[in-house]
Amino acid sequence: MAVNIQLEWTPNPATLKYVVDAPLLPRGAMNFTTRALAQEQSPLADKLFGIKGVTAVMVGTNFVTVTKGDEGEWDELNDGVMGTLDAHLGAGGEVVKAEVLAARAAEVAKGGGDVESKIREILEAEIRPAVAMDGGDITLDRFENGTVYLQMKGSCAGCPSSTATLKSGIETRLRELIPEVVEVVSV
Repeated sequence: MAVNIQLEWTPNPATLKYVVDAPLLPRGAMNFTTRALAQEQSPLADKLFGIKGVTAVMVGTNFVTVTKGDEGEWDELNDGVMGTLDAHLGAGGEVVKAEVLAARAAEVAKGGGDVESKIREILEAEIRPAVAMDGGDITLDRFENGTVYLQMKGSCAGCPSSTATLKSGIETRLRELIPEVVEVVSV
Protein backbone atom coordinates (compact mmCIF):
# COMPACT_ATOMS: atom_id res chain seq x y z
CA MET A 1 0.00 0.00 0.00
CA ALA A 2 1.39 3.40 -0.97
CA VAL A 3 1.60 5.98 1.80
CA ASN A 4 1.76 9.71 1.22
CA ILE A 5 4.17 11.44 3.62
CA GLN A 6 4.38 15.20 3.92
CA LEU A 7 7.22 16.93 5.75
CA GLU A 8 6.45 19.93 7.97
CA TRP A 9 8.87 22.16 9.86
CA THR A 10 8.07 22.85 13.51
CA PRO A 11 8.91 25.80 15.78
CA ASN A 12 11.55 23.58 17.40
CA PRO A 13 14.61 23.38 15.09
CA ALA A 14 15.53 19.97 16.53
CA THR A 15 12.27 18.35 15.37
CA LEU A 16 10.48 17.65 12.11
CA LYS A 17 6.89 16.53 11.68
CA TYR A 18 5.99 13.85 9.12
CA VAL A 19 2.27 13.85 8.29
CA VAL A 20 0.89 10.67 6.73
CA ASP A 21 -2.39 10.00 4.98
CA ALA A 22 -3.19 7.01 7.17
CA PRO A 23 -4.31 6.66 10.80
CA LEU A 24 -1.45 5.80 13.16
CA LEU A 25 -3.17 6.01 16.57
CA PRO A 26 -6.86 6.13 17.44
CA ARG A 27 -6.35 9.25 19.60
CA GLY A 28 -3.71 11.32 21.34
CA ALA A 29 0.00 10.70 20.95
CA MET A 30 2.73 8.47 22.34
CA ASN A 31 6.21 9.75 23.11
CA PHE A 32 9.34 7.60 22.93
CA THR A 33 12.45 9.18 24.43
CA THR A 34 14.59 6.03 24.59
CA ARG A 35 15.26 3.17 22.25
CA ALA A 36 14.42 0.70 25.04
CA LEU A 37 10.93 2.16 25.41
CA ALA A 38 10.45 2.10 21.64
CA GLN A 39 11.53 -1.56 21.49
CA GLU A 40 8.95 -2.44 24.16
CA GLN A 41 6.05 -0.53 22.66
CA SER A 42 6.44 0.56 19.03
CA PRO A 43 8.02 -1.29 16.12
CA LEU A 44 7.91 1.91 14.05
CA ALA A 45 9.61 4.07 16.70
CA ASP A 46 12.20 1.33 17.22
CA LYS A 47 13.10 1.42 13.51
CA LEU A 48 13.35 5.23 13.58
CA PHE A 49 15.71 5.06 16.58
CA GLY A 50 17.92 2.89 14.37
CA ILE A 51 18.73 5.99 12.32
CA LYS A 52 21.92 7.62 13.60
CA GLY A 53 21.12 10.98 15.18
CA VAL A 54 17.48 10.29 16.14
CA THR A 55 16.97 10.97 19.87
CA ALA A 56 13.16 10.94 20.26
CA VAL A 57 10.06 9.89 18.35
CA MET A 58 6.46 10.88 18.96
CA VAL A 59 3.60 9.13 17.16
CA GLY A 60 0.30 11.02 16.81
CA THR A 61 -3.00 10.20 15.17
CA ASN A 62 -1.71 10.87 11.65
CA PHE A 63 1.84 12.13 12.14
CA VAL A 64 5.26 11.24 13.50
CA THR A 65 7.52 13.85 15.07
CA VAL A 66 11.24 13.02 15.03
CA THR A 67 13.80 14.79 17.22
CA LYS A 68 17.48 14.85 16.35
CA GLY A 69 20.51 15.28 18.55
CA ASP A 70 23.30 17.80 18.10
CA GLU A 71 25.37 15.46 15.93
CA GLY A 72 22.78 15.04 13.17
CA GLU A 73 21.72 17.38 10.38
CA TRP A 74 18.27 17.23 8.81
CA ASP A 75 19.61 17.02 5.27
CA GLU A 76 21.32 13.75 6.30
CA LEU A 77 18.58 12.35 8.55
CA ASN A 78 15.50 13.18 6.50
CA ASP A 79 16.09 10.58 3.76
CA GLY A 80 16.46 7.83 6.36
CA VAL A 81 13.34 8.90 8.23
CA MET A 82 11.26 9.19 5.05
CA GLY A 83 12.51 5.83 3.77
CA THR A 84 11.81 4.11 7.09
CA LEU A 85 8.31 5.57 7.34
CA ASP A 86 7.51 4.69 3.73
CA ALA A 87 8.80 1.11 4.01
CA HIS A 88 7.22 0.36 7.40
CA LEU A 89 3.84 1.98 6.80
CA GLY A 90 3.68 0.89 3.17
CA ALA A 91 4.12 -2.73 4.26
CA GLY A 92 1.31 -2.35 6.82
CA GLY A 93 3.73 -2.64 9.74
CA GLU A 94 2.47 -2.29 13.29
CA VAL A 95 2.92 1.26 14.58
CA VAL A 96 2.31 0.57 18.29
CA LYS A 97 1.89 -2.92 19.74
CA ALA A 98 -1.77 -3.92 20.21
CA GLU A 99 -1.33 -4.76 23.90
CA VAL A 100 0.15 -1.32 24.56
CA LEU A 101 -2.81 0.37 22.86
CA ALA A 102 -5.24 -1.75 24.93
CA ALA A 103 -3.49 -0.86 28.20
CA ARG A 104 -3.43 2.81 27.21
CA ALA A 105 -7.18 2.81 26.44
CA ALA A 106 -7.90 1.23 29.85
CA GLU A 107 -5.80 3.91 31.59
CA VAL A 108 -7.65 6.73 29.80
CA ALA A 109 -11.00 5.16 30.73
CA LYS A 110 -10.06 5.30 34.44
CA GLY A 111 -9.97 9.10 34.27
CA GLY A 112 -9.24 11.06 37.44
CA GLY A 113 -10.92 13.43 39.89
CA ASP A 114 -13.51 15.97 38.83
CA VAL A 115 -10.99 18.79 38.28
CA GLU A 116 -8.61 16.40 36.49
CA SER A 117 -11.46 15.32 34.22
CA LYS A 118 -12.19 18.95 33.31
CA ILE A 119 -8.50 19.58 32.63
CA ARG A 120 -8.30 16.47 30.42
CA GLU A 121 -11.42 17.56 28.50
CA ILE A 122 -9.95 21.01 27.77
CA LEU A 123 -6.58 19.54 26.81
CA GLU A 124 -8.26 17.04 24.48
CA ALA A 125 -10.71 19.49 22.88
CA GLU A 126 -8.63 22.66 22.57
CA ILE A 127 -4.97 22.43 23.45
CA ARG A 128 -3.71 19.10 22.11
CA PRO A 129 -5.11 19.66 18.60
CA ALA A 130 -3.41 23.07 18.47
CA VAL A 131 0.03 21.84 19.54
CA ALA A 132 -0.30 18.76 17.31
CA MET A 133 -0.34 21.12 14.34
CA ASP A 134 3.28 21.93 15.24
CA GLY A 135 4.22 18.28 15.82
CA GLY A 136 3.91 18.37 19.59
CA ASP A 137 1.73 17.04 22.35
CA ILE A 138 0.91 17.99 25.90
CA THR A 139 -0.48 15.54 28.44
CA LEU A 140 -1.63 15.86 32.02
CA ASP A 141 0.75 14.34 34.53
CA ARG A 142 -1.27 15.32 37.61
CA PHE A 143 -3.22 18.07 39.37
CA GLU A 144 -2.10 18.88 42.91
CA ASN A 145 -2.86 21.79 45.26
CA GLY A 146 -3.96 24.09 42.44
CA THR A 147 -1.00 23.25 40.20
CA VAL A 148 -1.42 21.48 36.87
CA TYR A 149 1.65 19.43 35.92
CA LEU A 150 1.92 18.88 32.17
CA GLN A 151 4.32 16.81 30.08
CA MET A 152 5.59 18.50 26.93
CA LYS A 153 6.30 16.02 24.14
CA GLY A 154 7.45 15.90 20.53
CA SER A 155 8.34 19.31 19.16
CA CYS A 156 7.09 20.94 22.40
CA ALA A 157 9.88 19.32 24.42
CA GLY A 158 12.82 21.69 24.36
CA CYS A 159 11.13 24.18 22.03
CA PRO A 160 12.27 27.77 22.61
CA SER A 161 8.64 28.99 22.67
CA SER A 162 7.23 26.23 24.90
CA THR A 163 7.42 28.31 28.10
CA ALA A 164 5.46 31.12 26.48
CA THR A 165 2.90 28.64 25.16
CA LEU A 166 2.60 27.05 28.59
CA LYS A 167 2.18 30.28 30.56
CA SER A 168 0.51 32.66 28.11
CA GLY A 169 -1.71 30.15 26.38
CA ILE A 170 -2.41 27.03 28.38
CA GLU A 171 -2.26 28.45 31.92
CA THR A 172 -4.42 31.41 30.97
CA ARG A 173 -7.04 29.18 29.33
CA LEU A 174 -7.19 26.64 32.16
CA ARG A 175 -7.42 29.36 34.85
CA GLU A 176 -10.19 31.03 32.86
CA LEU A 177 -12.28 27.84 32.72
CA ILE A 178 -11.35 26.09 35.99
CA PRO A 179 -11.20 28.29 39.13
CA GLU A 180 -9.24 25.62 41.06
CA VAL A 181 -6.26 26.03 38.71
CA VAL A 182 -3.65 28.42 40.12
CA GLU A 183 -0.58 27.56 38.05
CA VAL A 184 0.59 25.33 35.19
CA VAL A 185 4.11 23.88 35.14
CA SER A 186 6.02 21.51 32.91
CA VAL A 187 7.50 18.28 34.29
